Amino acid sequence: MTTFVLIHGAWHGAWCWRKLTPLLESAGHSVVAPDLPSMGADRTDPGSVTLDSWARFCADLVANQTESVVLVGHSRAGIVVSQVAELVPERVRRLVYVAGFMLPSGASLVEAARTDETSLMLANMIPVARGITCTLRPEVLREAFFGRCPDEDYEFARANLSPEPLMPLVTPLKLSVQRFGRVPRSYVECQHDRAVTLPAQRRMQQALPCDAVFSLDADHSPHFSRAAELAHLLGNA
Repeated sequence: MTTFVLIHGAWHGAWCWRKLTPLLESAGHSVVAPDLPSMGADRTDPGSVTLDSWARFCADLVANQTESVVLVGHSRAGIVVSQVAELVPERVRRLVYVAGFMLPSGASLVEAARTDETSLMLANMIPVARGITCTLRPEVLREAFFGRCPDEDYEFARANLSPEPLMPLVTPLKLSVQRFGRVPRSYVECQHDRAVTLPAQRRMQQALPCDAVFSLDADHSPHFSRAAELAHLLGNA
């Protein structure tokens, strides 16, 4: 069986895995799903958060597991899990990007998002807290993230979203072929994604080829809208 470390995306917290976690555990897997610092229930000052601090926080979690892990990053967490693989490649059995920002060294999330012209995400971000964090315009939340989710999941998620620290989004990745590049990677693309659109997901796959690509008939939140299918894919990663 596998130890999965699930890293949530922007504005989310560990709460977003509430449907996926029991499905993986019922199949005999172990799951570690943290709140990133300043996200979810964590009260770290968002002004202290950097891409490096997030990556080191996750790398410590990974290193403390009894076996190498499958490290799953949803959306913005793609940049986090890539940086974790650079730090502790020997502890990561596989990277799995779920509609995730899978970017080469030197690229930043904001830079990549600017090329996704039909995405609802970047154009609807609102800086708050003196530019330290950002939110998303409430009128686009449903369509951008939860278009195919049941109403109860959307309402639960909407009530739990929190401001996103901006610094990690503008920080270029620092990756090497020798470390990040040696970790096998898979991509789970979401066909009806309005936050990280399918063409953008496929451009990232072309730039950094994966040895396995799976496609889900899903919105940006398959952990809600297609949890059973996502659990099955991850269980076979």
